[in-house]
Amino acid sequence: MSLKEELDAYVQKTIDEQWERRAGEKVPGTDDLPLKNLAVELDATVLYADLVSSTKMVKGQKDWFAAEVYKSYLYCAAKIIRARGGIVAAYDGDRVMGVFIGDSKNSDAAKCGLQINWASKNIVAAKIAKTYPKSTFVFKQRAGIDTSKLFVTRTGIRGSNDLVWVGNAANSAAKLAALDPRYQTYITADVYKRLREASKLGGDPKRNMWVDLGTSDMGYQIYGSTFGWSV
Repeated sequence: MSLKEELDAYVQKTIDEQWERRAGEKVPGTDDLPLKNLAVELDATVLYADLVSSTKMVKGQKDWFAAEVYKSYLYCAAKIIRARGGIVAAYDGDRVMGVFIGDSKNSDAAKCGLQINWASKNIVAAKIAKTYPKSTFVFKQRAGIDTSKLFVTRTGIRGSNDLVWVGNAANSAAKLAALDPRYQTYITADVYKRLREASKLGGDPKRNMWVDLGTSDMGYQIYGSTFGWSV
């Protein structure tokens, strides 16, 4: 069979094959799904944590310096995602995706975003500045969070495959993480209205940590926060 014939056959089989669905009680891993039209459905909240201007950093800094920033940021973000009860679902260059399920998924994800902001400023950026006092590099990051149903399936070829997360939360969380970095954490109204008080109010005296930014260019209401939450 030629390569063209193989590709034709695969695409036609994928289109023709009926989808099987099952409700998910946990976030699936790659080994939990076969390479066929089978999907797990989840009610989940997705967080994307993303470095700001990483392309500029790679072009303007030494390769080893950029690697130190990548490794430090992604390690801290991933450890905080796990500490808050989330699953590290994927890495994509300079960003990491976390998935949260359960009754407190929105509050857990929001707290996670605020803690990533705190660790980014008080651990990652602080240590970079201390170690390289003459550097002009300015460390910035953002997190975007949304909630929705997700349709999770496995894609790729044998020996090289991964999960695909289909749903509004995955798309909009990634877009929120690309917004203006004057707010370090962005959430949708769907997340905000489900927040528990502890993930909504902070500071001394207590005040709302989230600023209503109205309807975004993406067509839905969002909130932004500059607050940090110590780890």
